[in-house]
Amino acid sequence: MSPTVHELRNAIRVATGRFEREVAASFTKEELQAICEALGVAIDEAGQPSTARMRRLIRTQVGVEESLEAADDSTLRKADLQAIAEAVEASSDS
Repeated sequence: MSPTVHELRNAIRVATGRFEREVAASFTKEELQAICEALGVAIDEAGQPSTARMRRLIRTQVGVEESLEAADDSTLRKADLQAIAEAVEASSDS
């Protein structure tokens, strides 16, 4: 059986040095930054980059989108999470 979105998010959290959450929740800004760091994504903004920009950078880095301009900045979907989990070598096995 394929992992749920919640399981994928938690696997990514653990793989990037964050804590699992008991309730289903989207990634926080800090969690998105940890994912960017794990993927080696350079964030070219002073201070805190926006969550939308980080989502676009992540989608581009893992190959979900061809370019930053084409990348969607909405909440990460299951296909996005699967690509990210592969890229950060996250395991969703319980």
